[in-house]
Amino acid sequence: MQMQVDKKQKKKESPILSILLNIVIPSLVMSKLSDPEYLGDVNSVIIAIAFPIVYGIYDFFDRKEISIIAVLGLVNVALTGGIKLLHLPSDLIAIKEAAVPGLIGIIVFISTFTKYPLVEKLLYNDTLLDINKIETQLKFRNTKELFNKRLRNTSFMLAGSFFLSSALNYILAKIIIKSESHTIEFTKELGQMTAWSWVVIALPSTIVMMAALMYLIKGVKEFTGFEMQEVLVGFEEEKKEEGK
Repeated sequence: MQMQVDKKQKKKESPILSILLNIVIPSLVMSKLSDPEYLGDVNSVIIAIAFPIVYGIYDFFDRKEISIIAVLGLVNVALTGGIKLLHLPSDLIAIKEAAVPGLIGIIVFISTFTKYPLVEKLLYNDTLLDINKIETQLKFRNTKELFNKRLRNTSFMLAGSFFLSSALNYILAKIIIKSESHTIEFTKELGQMTAWSWVVIALPSTIVMMAALMYLIKGVKEFTGFEMQEVLVGFEEEKKEEGK
């Protein structure tokens, strides 16, 4: 029975592989291989774009699920490549960098007031938490409404992480991108910006998102009485295995 349950569990995305193929490798290709003696200006951008595309296709067929990280990486790099290949004004980079996470933040915020809040897809989901166990206990203790308020506040915090990313993206792009889009220098600056985004943008945004998750789990403990370990997916199975 245990083997059957494990087979039905969704295969998880590898965050390390995702970061490598969506951020690290495209950054290195554009910043280090854009000179004429290597790949060249245009070819380096095309190859950099290819990594998120190939990864997104592979991840979809491997896990039978669309990866949010892969889609965002694809859209982001494709728009950047479009600005480069079409020789559009380089100032559009800063606007694009701010627009993508900003739009996501707006969608998350608006979804909070609908029947399908995205916080349930991103944080309060059955791949991370035992939702059925939590919901049953909330109904038993008559604390469902109080927890819903906590969930709504978590959604606002999640939207805030994207708004923070939007602001930091814009500032970073304005600081690094100085050259015209048709130049090799522009391609190298794109690579530098992509590399720095991990430290300047991803880290602070991740901290805010983790704070939102901890706030949510604290609410689970407060309104259900369960400890964090008791509602994490796979906790009961691990206890059974340890007891054998």
